[in-house]
Amino acid sequence: MAESGSRLGWLYDQVTGDEDARVCKDIPDAACRHQPRNFFAYLVANLLGKIGDELASARLILPWLLGALGAPAAFAGFLVPVREAGVLLPQLLVAAYVRNKPHRKGVWLLGAVLTAFALFLLAGVAWGLDGATAGWAVLGLVALFSLARGLCSVSAKDVLGKTVSKTRRGVLMGYSAGLAGFATLLVGGYIQARGAQFDDVGFIAGLLVVAGALWLLAAAVFAAIQEAPGATEGGGNALAAAFASLGILRTDAEFRRYVVNRALLLSVALAPPFYVLLAQQRTGSDLASLGLLVIASSLAASLSSPLLGRLGDRSSRMVIALGTGLAAVTGGATWALVEADAALMAHTWSFAALYVLISLAHSAVRLGRKIYLVDLGNGGSRSAYVAVSNTVIGVLMLAGGLVGVVADRFGVPVALLLLAAVSLMAAVHALRLPEVSG
Repeated sequence: MAESGSRLGWLYDQVTGDEDARVCKDIPDAACRHQPRNFFAYLVANLLGKIGDELASARLILPWLLGALGAPAAFAGFLVPVREAGVLLPQLLVAAYVRNKPHRKGVWLLGAVLTAFALFLLAGVAWGLDGATAGWAVLGLVALFSLARGLCSVSAKDVLGKTVSKTRRGVLMGYSAGLAGFATLLVGGYIQARGAQFDDVGFIAGLLVVAGALWLLAAAVFAAIQEAPGATEGGGNALAAAFASLGILRTDAEFRRYVVNRALLLSVALAPPFYVLLAQQRTGSDLASLGLLVIASSLAASLSSPLLGRLGDRSSRMVIALGTGLAAVTGGATWALVEADAALMAHTWSFAALYVLISLAHSAVRLGRKIYLVDLGNGGSRSAYVAVSNTVIGVLMLAGGLVGVVADRFGVPVALLLLAAVSLMAAVHALRLPEVSG
């Protein structure tokens, strides 16, 4: 029986609302018959991957692991830069190779298997190493993890575009994000309720094994997607194109101001691991504290997104300014409370509240700068804007890891104060950006 008449087809029609006629826009004719199968295979694989990413978060789980292993704070400072730049810059190198392949599912599967491999090795590091040795090993494996995730990222959108109708992709991604957020809440609740019963290093190693297993399961599900051959023309080297377009930084003043602002926004992206380290230092390494931070992060992301999206449509630069302003106030207040040795800073709930605030700030900044770039460009310039800004920020992100050296030498609160000062500069600069939304 064809999929359109199967139970899977019926479920697809209920989820998407295609009760009378199935929508097949902007996908090959051959893919329409397999759309229910492809929709759910992509949904489940994407969901499993998102949960796996959360269980190995460079902003939350891995900083806690490094702290528990006794690694210097400098290593935690490089987690986010290596994680983000490791995904971003290699994509520019491999995009042409992927584009020249008529089938891109295999690239995603390779990335998923390598991701699982990196996560299993990270679990081994947690069980067998400590101190600076563990720090170096974790950073190396995060780099491998990021390279593997980059393969998934550069191929996923192509596969989605060839297998799921244009007006159904948002539904798919919405379900995936919502279910992943709910699953992360459950994980956080379990850690918070039962964490005190476990050794923190062993438990996190177990989380990393589970994350790796989820990625292997995601690969098995993704393999079920029926992908038709795609176009192979237009596979130019994205990195070469980015360097060739660097001249627009000199000739396009509005874009140059955006790139400067995005560079300042790195202060918000770099901050979360230091809140995790500070919470661990001030409240102890009880895993219940980590569980509370996981819950705080998940709630902040899920509750803020709809409101931030509406605000971003009105004024994306104001969303950026609000996010960076919140990050500046949160960082400054944290430094002041630690300096005053306030009793408040000995309680896990205080750090959960602070983590909610910095997570809200990060969500606002990330969404605001994406909307601003889309609204700033047009059909002809947008691709050049994306390539150039990603290249510049990818390099600067690695340099931003040096904040970890500040934390290691002068203390985590000083690093947070430094990042808060840069966030304040970013807020003021954002207010001076031209209005491009609304």
